[in-house]
Amino acid sequence: MLAVFLPLLLAATSLTKEAPTPEISPVPLRVVAANLTSGNHQTYSPDNGNHSNPEGAGARILKALAPDVVLIQEFNTTVPVRQWINQTLGPEFQYVREAEEKVPNFIPNGVISRFPIVDSGEWDDPTQTNRDFVWAKIRLPNGKFLWAISVHLYSKKPAVRAKEARALEKMIRAVIPPEDLMVLGGDFNTRSENESSLDILDSLFPDPDPEPADRLGDSDTNAKRNSPYDRVLADAELDPHAVPVVIGGQNFRGGLVFDSRVFTPLSVLPPVQPGDSATPNMQHMAVVRDFLIP
Repeated sequence: MLAVFLPLLLAATSLTKEAPTPEISPVPLRVVAANLTSGNHQTYSPDNGNHSNPEGAGARILKALAPDVVLIQEFNTTVPVRQWINQTLGPEFQYVREAEEKVPNFIPNGVISRFPIVDSGEWDDPTQTNRDFVWAKIRLPNGKFLWAISVHLYSKKPAVRAKEARALEKMIRAVIPPEDLMVLGGDFNTRSENESSLDILDSLFPDPDPEPADRLGDSDTNAKRNSPYDRVLADAELDPHAVPVVIGGQNFRGGLVFDSRVFTPLSVLPPVQPGDSATPNMQHMAVVRDFLIP
C-alpha cells in the first residue's frame, strides 16, 4: 500500500512548497529638466520654417539625451503635441500638459514619461496667471510610484519664488503619500544656491551632492552660464539611488548640464548640432540626472 500512496504523497508535498520569489531587476531612470524653447515665438518646433518637421534645437537635444521622464516648461509646439512627442521621443511616451488657457503669453508646464502615467493634474501657482505646477503619478516597472512635478518659477523676484515654493511644499505634503518617490524639476529661475525658495524645498528635497555640471565643472544653466536656473531634485527616498550620468564614455558624477557648445564629442549624441544651445532665444540648458531604483 505504501508503494501506491508514496507518489501521491510526494506530489502533494511539492504542491505545498513555496515557489521561489521572482527577481525584479533595478529600474534605471533618467530624468531631464527641459526649458528648451527657441525662436521668435519660444516654441519647441520648428527652427527652420518647415512646419511639417517638428525637429527644432530643443527637440534634437531631448532626442539625443534619451530621457525616461521629461519635466518640460514652455510646452508649446507648432505641430500637434502628440505628433511632436512621437517624432522626438517615440509613440510609447505618455504626457500631461496643463490645460490651454486664453491668457497672454501662455507657457504651460508638462511631464512626458516612458512609463505609464496613472494620474495627473495641476496645482495653482498663486503668483502667476500664464502657468501652474503640473504633476504626473507614474507607475514604474517595479510597481513603485513616482510623482514627477514640473515647475517654472517667477523670473524676477526671489520673494515671489519663495511664495511659490511654500505653495508647492503645502500641496506636496497634502497630496503625495510619504512612501512614494518624488522628483521635482524645471526652471527655478534661481540666481544662486542660497535663495529662500531652495531653503523651503530642502525639507522635502535634499541638495544633490555633487550638483549636475558640464564637462568643465560648470553647474550654471542659463544661456550665459552664470546662474543656476534649472534643477532636478529628488526626495529623500529617491536621492540615495542617484547614479552618475554616463554618455559616450564620459562620467558625470552628479548629473549633466548639457551645453552643445561645451560637450565633446557631439558625435555620440546625434542629432544634436554644435550650435543648438546657442539657437536664438534658447535661454536654458537641459539638466540630466540618472537613478537606479531597487
